[in-house]
Parts: sequence; structure tokens; C-alpha cells
Amino acid sequence: MHGMKWMCLTLAMLAIAGCHRTPDEQRIRDTVVAMQAALEARDPRSFISHVSADFTGNDGQVDRNGLHNLLRAQVLRNESIGVTLGPIDVELQGDRATVRVSATFTGGSGGLLPERGSIYSISSGWKREGGEWRCYNAAWQQKL
Repeated sequence: MHGMKWMCLTLAMLAIAGCHRTPDEQRIRDTVVAMQAALEARDPRSFISHVSADFTGNDGQVDRNGLHNLLRAQVLRNESIGVTLGPIDVELQGDRATVRVSATFTGGSGGLLPERGSIYSISSGWKREGGEWRCYNAAWQQKL
């Protein structure tokens, strides 16, 4: 009977340890990296799944559908897409967050060297929707 109590206590401690949630900052970083991977996989649908229905970009110039169309156009234009992210800066404010990152985008016909490339500075707003973090606005500016 004594061994059974220890086993139950050990199982309870393991269950509590297993309930540890990933911190929001890391969840947002993981989502940004998933969006990067979706672009490189030429999968705009996966990318846009992390974007809120009420998204606005570049001061209202682009909505969610416009962003999706922009991504689809890039997939059609480029056989190969590369995305390299700089450090991802996340600033949490409760159920909202601001993310700043620089990104280098390359594209081309899939040869050894990309034919096009540019660097953007991106600032985005995020909100918690249910259990997920989604991007609800963004501004991007080409640096090179």
C-alpha cells in the first residue's frame, strides 16, 4: 500500500509538470517561424491561417484577402522562395503583442542562386483569438 501512494504521488507530479504551458512570447515566435516555413513551402493558405479575419496592412492598403492574393502572386512568380528572419522582438501587452523583425526575401526559378531579393522591416500587431495568437495588422517597409 505504501508503494501505491508513492506511485500516485509521482504520477500526480508528472501530470502537473506536463501541464506547463508554453509562454505567450514563445508561442508568438513559433507562429512567426511557422509563417516563414509556410512561405518557403509555397503554401499561402498555411501562412494566412495565422492572420486574423480583420487584418489590415500598411495603413489599410491591404486586407486579409489582399494579403492572401499578394502571397499567391509571389508563389506563381517564383519557383523557389527563401525567407531569412532576423531576431524576432516580441513585446506583450496582455492579450495583445507587437512583433518587430527584419526579413530577407529571395525568389527565382529554383536555380542555385536567387534571381530576386529584398530586405524588409516588419512591425506587426497580434491578438489572442481563443487559444491562438493571430496577426491583426502589419506594416512593412523595404530597406534594400
